[in-house]
Amino acid sequence: MTDLAPLRRALLSVSDKTGLVDLGKALAARGVELLSTGGSAKALRDAGLEVRDVADVTGFPEMMDGRVKTLHPVVHGGLLARRDLQAHRDAMVEHNIGPIDLLVVNLYPFEETVAKGADFDTCIENIDIGGPAMIRSAAKNHAFVTVVTDVEDYDALLAELDANDCQTTLALRQRFAQTAYARTAAYDTAVSTWMAGAIGAETPRRRSFSGTYRQTMRYGENSHQKAAFYTDGTGRPGVATAVQHQGKELSYNNINDTDAAFELVAEFDPADGPAVAIIKHANPCGVARGATLAEAYTKAFDCDRTSAFGGIVALNQALDEETAKAIVEIFTEVVIAPGASDGAKAVFAAKKNLRLLTTDGLPDVKAPITTYRQVAGGMLVQDKDTGFVGMDDLKVVTKVAPTETQMTDLLFAWKVAKHVKSNAIVYVKDQATVGVGAGQMSRVDSALIAAKKAERMAEAMGLPEPLTKGSAVASDAFFPFADGLMEAAGAGATCVIQPGGSMRDDEVIAAADEAGIAMVFTGMRHFRH
Repeated sequence: MTDLAPLRRALLSVSDKTGLVDLGKALAARGVELLSTGGSAKALRDAGLEVRDVADVTGFPEMMDGRVKTLHPVVHGGLLARRDLQAHRDAMVEHNIGPIDLLVVNLYPFEETVAKGADFDTCIENIDIGGPAMIRSAAKNHAFVTVVTDVEDYDALLAELDANDCQTTLALRQRFAQTAYARTAAYDTAVSTWMAGAIGAETPRRRSFSGTYRQTMRYGENSHQKAAFYTDGTGRPGVATAVQHQGKELSYNNINDTDAAFELVAEFDPADGPAVAIIKHANPCGVARGATLAEAYTKAFDCDRTSAFGGIVALNQALDEETAKAIVEIFTEVVIAPGASDGAKAVFAAKKNLRLLTTDGLPDVKAPITTYRQVAGGMLVQDKDTGFVGMDDLKVVTKVAPTETQMTDLLFAWKVAKHVKSNAIVYVKDQATVGVGAGQMSRVDSALIAAKKAERMAEAMGLPEPLTKGSAVASDAFFPFADGLMEAAGAGATCVIQPGGSMRDDEVIAAADEAGIAMVFTGMRHFRH
């Protein structure tokens, strides 16, 4: 491969015309001949630039509603011809094919069309064919041809031309070629994923996955692991779309925990009142509703003050100054909310390491999403757990039925349990968690740990008894034996919500009746591994 490749002739054909005119002017000023198509050619001409239509070069007009315009040997020969092979140069002369040294293409806005909810036929018409074909041709021949697919790379291209007398280096062409192939792969991923959903193919024989680079992490979960953050383009409100107002760069663990926190707090509709979730190591250490955000934060904090130190705080409403003042009383890694007042930002400004993220809203917890998890040699793919249980879905299975207040706490506990690593046990009182047991191999141990935490908090707060006394308790999956239920009863729980479905349900129900506990079944579990 040659290192420096001269740039004398460029083909510009873009859907996103951001920066097109400035790029065209910069290339023309360097003596580069411009070829173009359709709207791109018009935009360049309207700016006073001399442009040659691809149709004039190929001798064929655009046809079939623009479906056929660049799919022609004169175009692809100009992109694919190896300048170092005499046979290729002879073929170019014989067939009147001029070399194309630079290809600037971005694709039909397929992803945007799908995001707008367009119908099937409209989505099909926004699948680009000629663009990906040209991109792949140019990228393959990057020994001689420069291909640019991202508007963000225009400045780097021009800087390269200035530094090398209107030539590009092999290193730049290789980097742009890799980006080009990744772009066409991501585009095909978007098309195939959309089509699988459109035709109802739940388990297509082939799947592809893509992402767009966002940032490099200092390290991954541990300092010896390299890591980076990629976005998937869905635009789901959360850590990937948030604006960071201050603080250090987010780490791998920060992003993972912040995502967990925001997805949890989104379970609580802001129209029903303020809610706050405090997360540590992807598990909630406190979740609460309150009359104000400040009250909700205090109630969540009081569930486990020790674990809240160095945690992530997520709010379902815009952060206000009063709540900000409460949060900064202890060390907090990240705060994420759908907005923040100027007063709140001013409070946080004194804590330079505290990250404040704001989003355009809350994620829709009921929206269907596909999730992925890598395993050795493969990928596990499933629907996101969007399972919802309302009052009417609950089945009372004990002699004693929950009161209205208990039912409210049970449903609150159930929403939180959905976001706690299995085996999960969650105690709730007055719409605030008062004990959380997560990730234990035994459900009875989760119940015991949550109760012990509540006891320690009662001692620390000078309370006469743990807040688990008179609480509601949720179990993310059924109690296989009555021991876990009785551990919760011993901690003071007076009502229970669980999926049911154990072979020993009758024994568990009998134990609840004997203890005078109300219990409801959801018929749905929320394992979270």
